[in-house]
Amino acid sequence: MSAATDAGYRCVPYDSAQRPHVAMPLGGIGTGTVAICADGSLRQWQLHNIGNHAGALPGSFFAIRATCWEPPLDTVRVLQAPVRQSTRTPLVTDDEVAGWQAELLARHPGVAAVEFGGTYPFARLDYRDPELPLDVALEAFTPLVPGDVAASSIPAALFTFTLTNTTAYPVHGTLGAAVQNCVGWDGVSPIDGVDGAGYGGNTNRLFRDAGWTGVALENHTLAPDAPGAGQLVLAADDAAASALAQWRHPDEFLTFLRSRALADGTGRLANTGAANPDPQRHGPAAALGASAPGRTWNTGLGVGFLLAPGERRTVRIALTWRFGNRYVNFEQFGPPRPEWGLSRFWLGNHYATVYPDAVAALDHVRRDWDALRTASLSWPATLARSSLSDDAVTQFAAQLATVRSPTCFRGADGRFYGFEGVLGASTTMWSGAHGGSCPLNCNHVWNYAQTLAAFFPELERDMRRTEFEVMQAPAGYLPHRLVAPTYLRQLWDEPIGGPDTPALDGMLGAVLKTYREYRAFPSGEAGTAFPSGEAGTAFPSGEAGTAFPSGEAGTAFPSGDAAAGLDWLRGYWPNLTRLLDHVEETWHTDGSGMLTGIQPSTHDIDLCGLNTFMGTYWLAALRAAETMAGLVGDNAAARRYRELFEAGSAAYDAALFNGEYYEQRLLPGDRPEYQWVTGCLSDQLIGQWWAHQLDLGHLLPAEHVRTALAAVVRHNLRRGFAGFEHPYRVFADGDDTGLLVCSWPRGGRPQVPTRYADEVWTGTEWQVAAHCLTEGLVEQGEAILAGLWARYDGRRRNPYNEVECGDHYVRSLSGWSALQAMSGLRHDNVAGAFAFRRPDPATPTLPFLTTDGYGLLSAGPDSVSIECTGGILHLRELRLTGSPDGADRVGGAPAGGTGPDGDGYGIALDGVGVEAARQHGPDGVRYTLGVPVRLTAGSTLTLTAARQARG
Repeated sequence: MSAATDAGYRCVPYDSAQRPHVAMPLGGIGTGTVAICADGSLRQWQLHNIGNHAGALPGSFFAIRATCWEPPLDTVRVLQAPVRQSTRTPLVTDDEVAGWQAELLARHPGVAAVEFGGTYPFARLDYRDPELPLDVALEAFTPLVPGDVAASSIPAALFTFTLTNTTAYPVHGTLGAAVQNCVGWDGVSPIDGVDGAGYGGNTNRLFRDAGWTGVALENHTLAPDAPGAGQLVLAADDAAASALAQWRHPDEFLTFLRSRALADGTGRLANTGAANPDPQRHGPAAALGASAPGRTWNTGLGVGFLLAPGERRTVRIALTWRFGNRYVNFEQFGPPRPEWGLSRFWLGNHYATVYPDAVAALDHVRRDWDALRTASLSWPATLARSSLSDDAVTQFAAQLATVRSPTCFRGADGRFYGFEGVLGASTTMWSGAHGGSCPLNCNHVWNYAQTLAAFFPELERDMRRTEFEVMQAPAGYLPHRLVAPTYLRQLWDEPIGGPDTPALDGMLGAVLKTYREYRAFPSGEAGTAFPSGEAGTAFPSGEAGTAFPSGEAGTAFPSGDAAAGLDWLRGYWPNLTRLLDHVEETWHTDGSGMLTGIQPSTHDIDLCGLNTFMGTYWLAALRAAETMAGLVGDNAAARRYRELFEAGSAAYDAALFNGEYYEQRLLPGDRPEYQWVTGCLSDQLIGQWWAHQLDLGHLLPAEHVRTALAAVVRHNLRRGFAGFEHPYRVFADGDDTGLLVCSWPRGGRPQVPTRYADEVWTGTEWQVAAHCLTEGLVEQGEAILAGLWARYDGRRRNPYNEVECGDHYVRSLSGWSALQAMSGLRHDNVAGAFAFRRPDPATPTLPFLTTDGYGLLSAGPDSVSIECTGGILHLRELRLTGSPDGADRVGGAPAGGTGPDGDGYGIALDGVGVEAARQHGPDGVRYTLGVPVRLTAGSTLTLTAARQARG
């Protein structure tokens, strides 16, 4: 494990030549992005409301000129490493360098090497070149703060360069930043130099304000509602920076850098006005006027520096943008709509309602840069202090990259939307390479996603609003895709696509997600949402995690400050019951508790017969519905759902467990095409994965669940794909390790097996790994994660871009559950109830994140502590599970307790004793605090070991 840098986040530098696929997106939620790549280049320009993973913007780069007058030295370097040959990894393009960048480096030297490291959203680059008489380092980020949607939705990429003179002589020079005025571009059409579709009439306007120099890139000839209308700003924190405001070819800008002199004339700015771009007399002249039709201008800033030996200087550069005119520029599923004609359906962008132009976005980031950085650093710093490996820190932090990729956006009305991914190399065979993949809000794929709900629960609640208020049909079912704008008729009673009829797993997932969103609802002060009865009754005394008391449904559930959450849940309860009524009437037709008939699924086909993929979704949904029925006081429904669950649980296990794993059993009349029958499906227990996250207990016998999970890993985790036949898409090859969607260890593979059986889906890998960790199958879970992380370590695939049906695919957001599983976190924010697993000695400190706050869980020889590192933790009840030794050592006395100075065990908040009642059970030790506690950043709750008997 590497130590954090002095910046506070984990940073393991590596040569970009060894990891050419690394491309970290910069940009806020729903704002579009540009990637800072391991070689120092800016690629994947996607600011124009359309996904284009190969988006190239010529003339956009960083460069530096460094000179010494004695001994004489003058060198100019493009801040990019040499172009390397592509790895040609199947279905990914993150390492492909744009042609204009290769041409630039063929004409002008880049640096010899770039080292890249960091923790999302922070990237650190160190530029290495023997000809440079100084060290050049860059930190790039876009603000990202857990729970703060506004701060995480800024249309900006922020760059801090640090220049250090490492010689014995003074060094002077100029740091250059350049970008093309892409206002008017459609985001897709190739650009040749400054020639491109949509260009013409572009102008670049210099301004100096508040100690910054900036250039506003505009085009006032465009209609206000033109798709490409907007504004960019390139700015630097130097009031005397020079600008070559308008130029055509990179040679012009590099000539501009070479022309800089110590006697640069900046003193004239006091008398010549802020609009003077370059007071230096012998600098090259910029082009004037608006650009010609079909052409645009580039712009560039030069920040001068003079460094004494050992001296250091930082230069801040900001790129901000605003492109507010988002339209439905994607083909929607469903039948042809001739009545729509040529309507383009405006959606708008929420961020554009916050920032009237890109200058306003610049005003925000330059004013609050330090505060935004500090807030954004808090979560990466928490990861850095943990015992997680460097690979784990990189991968878990990178989960947020997909949330801020073009896969996700917010309309002008604030509604949150998500594609399945971004079209690219993995989709060209059926849908091209530009735009969003498989629109929109596809619930059977989003069933896997846990990251958005963990970091930004209000956005997940918005998705439930869309499902129940827009998508749900009068008959009760949920189509698995949304038609936008939302005022259009939805996909009711007509073919949808992928699969053709509403996906059953998507509907059942909506029930689970609703309960998840309720548990994450803001609740005010901790503890007020607890029942007034005996302490601890909000947790079950039976099976671990059953999440509600064994008495009358709902009798132990909260009121008071939980009213807002309960009102939210009550508002959608009729929607949930209509949905479950439809499921029961359509698929539960024989009274067995099991679902039968055609069951459309996320595999883009119709499953049938008896199977635990759909069956565990059904069982988990029944448990969640039973719990929610108790919350809203619908006791009759709670009893009904409990009866269905008990019948279904016993029936599925009896019918499908083959002694090793759960098979599929076809019934008379079922078609065998696209089924797995005797196969071992990796997702066969996906509902159990959900149930554990929601504290709903085991859906099937625990020993069978663990046996089946072990079989999944034993049969489906393939180490090496040499000679393996890939009938369709290749997501693992060569020496890779990956978990197959399905295998047939007992034979009987159907002639037409379940679709995608021979693929490796990262979303499934994360899900199965997390489930293994939860069930105590640590070796199996870690083996899956090691294979996944090795495939996406930057050598042949990008850790910030997990690919399936498109780039930045949302199924991969199941990854967050693996971090939760490592700490054993289960959290009910309304109740202020936490559950953790005592950390293993190999990883004694683990990070965790909840709705309102986050922190570190640590275990020592005689204690367990919960430290809040950000936000607020409201805590009334704590359940601690783990090894018998750990459970015995911490809180091991049989009853009662006082503060840390009393006999038995001790609980203290920042050294002050806390009264608590304790109860032992098969699931560990449960503490109910006499007074609710509130942990803020820096606070620590400590559970101290039981005292030894005194002699």
